Amino acid sequence: MNDKIDFYSTTNLKSYNLDSTMRYQLAMLENLDPFTRRHSENVANLVCRICEYLKCKKVYTVYATICGYLHDIGKLKIPYEILSKPGPLTPEEFEIMKTHTTIGYDMCMHDLELRPYADGALYHHEALNGTGYPQGLTKKDIPYVAQIIRVADEYDAIVTKRQYTTHINISETLKELIKDARPEEYLKPVALDMLKENYKVGKIDSAALKALFKVVIDDIYYEIACVMDYINFLKEEIKRLQTVSKYGEKRDKAKKDAEKKYYEEGMKILLKQGETLDNYKQILSEYITAVDTREHVKKRLYDEIKIIKKLRV
Repeated sequence: MNDKIDFYSTTNLKSYNLDSTMRYQLAMLENLDPFTRRHSENVANLVCRICEYLKCKKVYTVYATICGYLHDIGKLKIPYEILSKPGPLTPEEFEIMKTHTTIGYDMCMHDLELRPYADGALYHHEALNGTGYPQGLTKKDIPYVAQIIRVADEYDAIVTKRQYTTHINISETLKELIKDARPEEYLKPVALDMLKENYKVGKIDSAALKALFKVVIDDIYYEIACVMDYINFLKEEIKRLQTVSKYGEKRDKAKKDAEKKYYEEGMKILLKQGETLDNYKQILSEYITAVDTREHVKKRLYDEIKIIKKLRV
């Protein structure tokens, strides 16, 4: 049995039946490279659930989710060698990469089906303190949907870069986002009126970040549930193999061949594919070790929830 899980729970996302609502928009994602498509799906998932914790109306939640799906649509026209570059981009390459915001906006505006969602594509890299791109807007001029997308976008980007397969230590990622939610100690040179207006503002919206904390805690509970399901599965397998072992002990103590054969046949009936009379004890030992390992994982996940609940933006 495979005990791996998807990193994000999609329970809330599915509750909106978005597949039928956004069939056309989802089709557009098929043209993206697999990495960007998966990122777009993750961001949409997070945006949907952040909106729920922000108590947004259903119609706005659906709108924001679609914007999340389409936020990187402009990357369709970014050269693949830049999109797929494993190392840091050069300053020139980064300038090209930044154009995915305006390209995505133009693509949306030239398609009547996508036009309502152009704000997500254009503004999702703007920062509340004016240090973002492409326009360097400040909080009052950045559509709130883009502020939500930025929080989800940054979170998934860090998770992907660090190659998380579990939520253990995920609080370190949230601490990075907290830094972006707080005012910078040293701002780059800006006009005096902008400095006065934005010196107390960070890059990302604190309310959306707090909502993300709750989403992440939900996902940790989801992972714990998956771990517990696997532990329960392992315990059933252990119980079965322990029964095999008991039959083996009785077989070894039996004096009559017929009795030995009886217990051995019982052992064979209980064995599953890949298990034999020669290897079942090794498999039993591995299952016991696996339970201990996952019990430790479960504890660390509960500890992670405690850490996150103590975080302050």
